[in-house]
Amino acid sequence: MVDTLWKTSVTVAAIVERDGRYLLVEEHTPAGLMLNNPAGHLDPDETPVEGVIRETLEETGRRFTPRALLGVYLSRARRADPPGDVTYVRLAFTGEVGEPLPGHALDAEIVRTLWLTPDELRAQAARHRSPLLMRCVDDHRAGRRYPLDLVFSDPSVLRPPT
Repeated sequence: MVDTLWKTSVTVAAIVERDGRYLLVEEHTPAGLMLNNPAGHLDPDETPVEGVIRETLEETGRRFTPRALLGVYLSRARRADPPGDVTYVRLAFTGEVGEPLPGHALDAEIVRTLWLTPDELRAQAARHRSPLLMRCVDDHRAGRRYPLDLVFSDPSVLRPPT
């Protein structure tokens, strides 16, 4: 019998490559300044595709156009302060971004966006916010792609059930 409540958190991530470099964010976290794909939690009343478009805009100031589902990933984070144990379900999408929108403010914890090669990213593994960051880049480089309609959202997601 488990005496703690198992908790999952659904996140969405944008995996964007341009000229051999991947779009990343550098952000303040409880563990310090870390690197991550543009990513965040799925909000109520939105589909995963809507969520990844919103999160990418909030974190990079760029409009994201998803082209394919890259994969569905699980990771677990155990924290001492505050105490917690969360299993993350990440839906990673690949696509393109436009240029930064003039005057668009990034989320408060985002320091900057940057483009790194896989080798540059791998060399900074200690600064990866998620253990899934490099796995998503590697899967992208391996050509993994699934149709967007693989992720189905029932209309009840978009409004409270009646």
